[in-house]
Amino acid sequence: MEQELAYSFHLGSDKNKSKVAKRTAKGNVSGTTSLSNNAIQNANDLSRVNKHNLRDYDNKRELITTIYGTNDIVEDVKQVYIDEFEESRIEFNNKQTRNDRKINNYFEKACTLQNDIACEIIIELGDMDFWQDKDDEYRFKMIDVYNEQIQDLNKIVPNFKVANATIHFDETSPHMHVVGIPVIDNCKKGMKKQVGKSKVFTKESLTVIQDKMRNACIKSYNKFYGVDSRLKTKQKGRNKDIHVKEMDGYRKLKKEQEKNAKKLKEANNKSDKLNYKTEEINNILDNLKPSTFNKNNKQISNEDVEKIKNYAKEVEDTTRSIKGVNNLNVIIDNIEQNYKDLVNDRDRLYYSNNEKDTTIANLKEEIEFKNKKINKLELALDKVKTELSRFKDFWRRLIKRFQIKIMDEKFEDIPEEKRNYTIVAEDLERSGIFDDNDAEIVKNPRRKILTKDELAEIQAKKGKNKNDYNLN
Repeated sequence: MEQELAYSFHLGSDKNKSKVAKRTAKGNVSGTTSLSNNAIQNANDLSRVNKHNLRDYDNKRELITTIYGTNDIVEDVKQVYIDEFEESRIEFNNKQTRNDRKINNYFEKACTLQNDIACEIIIELGDMDFWQDKDDEYRFKMIDVYNEQIQDLNKIVPNFKVANATIHFDETSPHMHVVGIPVIDNCKKGMKKQVGKSKVFTKESLTVIQDKMRNACIKSYNKFYGVDSRLKTKQKGRNKDIHVKEMDGYRKLKKEQEKNAKKLKEANNKSDKLNYKTEEINNILDNLKPSTFNKNNKQISNEDVEKIKNYAKEVEDTTRSIKGVNNLNVIIDNIEQNYKDLVNDRDRLYYSNNEKDTTIANLKEEIEFKNKKINKLELALDKVKTELSRFKDFWRRLIKRFQIKIMDEKFEDIPEEKRNYTIVAEDLERSGIFDDNDAEIVKNPRRKILTKDELAEIQAKKGKNKNDYNLN
């Protein structure tokens, strides 16, 4: 049986900047919209894409495959900037007479211009229903398909320079994130070559690109999988195919409406005939003659009576037909309006969910980043504790050494003022290095200084005695 696969080619954009979004925002209390912003407009956005696409915040790297570029999307993009714009930047700077007009780094300059510094395209073949029963071997064959999609993209949009392409196998459907730079040439102002998304991806060009990429993708899929599948019909007005459940009841009612449209036409024809018959009945009534016995009454033939009866019946039938069809039309119109409202609600929820998904992903990244930072701090704290313990042990041994030497000096026939260790100890006390406790320990050789091991042994004995409830 021939399979039908959905295809999605989604170009990231800031929907909040669109005219429709701005008009919507004016009507909201907050002055904002719930539409998503997945455009790459500065270095922070690019860093976010890097973390998400390469899964820097989790341990699922084995389900991520980079087929173009490196494991650092930020550096990949910067490299494309050098390859594409460096010559134009130098040429531009050579024409400048003032240093403040020169561009030292075009990537950094582009980040300040409030425009997209790069673009992200998400390509997906097959939806959740298609992929849910496929094993890993089947899913990973999509690497070949998406590799050809990159080659096709380079041919179809040569002005879009791919910096990185990474496939995600850790979600419902295997899909590819492509990050690249749209390049425009022969610019009259500024550098000759510049980044320019709005000129490379217009509404018209995007439609053409999507159609070509769709056709190329299904050909690649059929080739590598050895099948003869086709794509589901592309929905109008979207750069992403979104498949919703068919409303069977709505479709049935729609067909009923089409049938009753014919009935309505017939009812209208009946109505037109009634107009002619109405004139006939009026003529009959106008030509009635007064009764012989009573001038206030009119005479009417049996033939005319039958005509009036038939007319009344046709009026009743026609009225019933028109009323029934009109009522059905009202019902259908209400259902159509409800359906449109449901579609609008679905779209709002879709974009809202996308925004929430992005927020959740960002929060996950932030949590992972902070967890890593906490782990580093804990390691550093453990190291400090270890060093502090070593220092304390060293200090105890140092103080004990002073005690021993001072005690030795007292038994020697050396004047007190010339005893080296005593002089050093007093000097350390005067300079504040020894506190009163240290000085007292040094001056009192009989006061025992315990090493780290001796302290640990005493603490162990205390703990044992504390829990020893045997009576002697």
